[in-house]
Amino acid sequence: MASVVGDRLRLVVKVLGSLVADEVGQATRLRRNAKRDGASPAEADEAPAGAEQRRAKAVRHALESLGPFYVKLGQILSTRPDMVPESIRDELQNLHDQVDVQPFSVFEPVLAGDLGPDWKLRFDDVETVRPLGAASLAQVYKVTLPGGRPAVVKVQRPGIREGVLADMALMRRAARIVARVAPRFNEVIDIEAMLGAVFDAMEPELNFTGEARNMDEARDHVRAFRTLEVPKVLHASPRVLVQSLAQGDSVRHVDRAHFTDDERIEIGRDLLRFMYHGYFVHRFFHADPHAGNVIAQPGGPATLIDWGMVGRLDRRTSLQLLPLFMTLAQNDGAGLAHHWAGLGRITPWSNMPAFAADMAAFVPKVSHLSLDEMNFGVSLTTVLGKATKRGIGSPPAVSLLGKSFANLDGSVRCLAPEITLPEVFQGEVPKILFSLGKEFLGKTQFARNSMELLVTAVNSPEQLRGTLADIANRQFAINVHEPRTPSAMGGHRPTRPSGSLLALGALALLIGRRRSG
Repeated sequence: MASVVGDRLRLVVKVLGSLVADEVGQATRLRRNAKRDGASPAEADEAPAGAEQRRAKAVRHALESLGPFYVKLGQILSTRPDMVPESIRDELQNLHDQVDVQPFSVFEPVLAGDLGPDWKLRFDDVETVRPLGAASLAQVYKVTLPGGRPAVVKVQRPGIREGVLADMALMRRAARIVARVAPRFNEVIDIEAMLGAVFDAMEPELNFTGEARNMDEARDHVRAFRTLEVPKVLHASPRVLVQSLAQGDSVRHVDRAHFTDDERIEIGRDLLRFMYHGYFVHRFFHADPHAGNVIAQPGGPATLIDWGMVGRLDRRTSLQLLPLFMTLAQNDGAGLAHHWAGLGRITPWSNMPAFAADMAAFVPKVSHLSLDEMNFGVSLTTVLGKATKRGIGSPPAVSLLGKSFANLDGSVRCLAPEITLPEVFQGEVPKILFSLGKEFLGKTQFARNSMELLVTAVNSPEQLRGTLADIANRQFAINVHEPRTPSAMGGHRPTRPSGSLLALGALALLIGRRRSG
């Protein structure tokens, strides 16, 4: 592994060194030409109109040449206005991991290694001349199974896993250096934590058994949405994945005129509904739902493919996201600012009034727009950029969420640009709240809530602990109206039992009755 890290480091240094050398050379040429033309030093330092675009393209090409990890990182950075200037961010949105197609013979040893030397007997036919897809991590081929059933086989490129793991190790080191050199920046944008979220999301792409588990989990969740489906896993090993064939074409290339209006709009709505439930109910979502990963055909369900990169949210973050979305749907800029600050963290130099003013000015501009008029993913990252500017740190999960949102609204826009995201969200909120309510009342969550109340009671003032002792002895009584003299009260005003105390007493009585029953 150490040798692989060293090789990757040398490649990264070479590519980035070439990028810097090109930039310095270009700047030198510009100054020389400006001096020859009699321009002032200030004018010589001004970049020509195409210089920023040239620089942005050079950065994109550099990331693409470094491979899949840097492509994914660049795609995430394209949604981070707080870290990347607009000109480069726009160019990074064009990042793709399409690479030159390698001959099938390169992948045969991988198939033999994972499926055995008789791997050819598993298929009646393999279309080896032209793969269905060629990405930097794998190539995908159409196959025919015994009996004539069509399917696809995804084969990992030889040695790609080791290279990506080496890149991750290098980026972890770089993140620690950033934290030491720029602590103020790191307090708002925790680079190491952000990268950790990306690494976790990418892990199943390096081991297809993880992607297979993601597909099985997603297929359970997608059953509630009649116009969507997830491919069925037929076989999975670390480097080979066989799955059912998704019928149709990517929504990037389909002709909307071939679909009825009701059909394409319902697919678009179901995509949004499915992802909303992923964010707020299942806390498990497709992190890369771009148009190439949504396959559709007239008269049939749309298929969401490529489950190698997924995001997972903890319960608290997910619950904090829900009211944030609701404030956007309800055109409440100040409320959005409040919930965003609760989702992230406040730094000592934060300016909440200014952030609230930013949101009060921004939210009314976008809350009513359709996808044809607004890029929701860009709007979300605009909020992120303004929060960072005002000293409000955002959680690491925001990076994957921003990427997922940006990809999602692009996919839906291909089919149904007239859809309004807040409208779909508001219509889905009752179902989301119902699901959360069932979770809250479930046995596991009920037990946890009970334990949290008991732990709170143990750490509460003496009166609450005494009350619990009375409850344990089945002697629960609170004298609300009993008069007390000032001497008995120690000079304080009489108090009533808190709502939480009454709720705790009721809960304890309920538990006691269940036990005695």
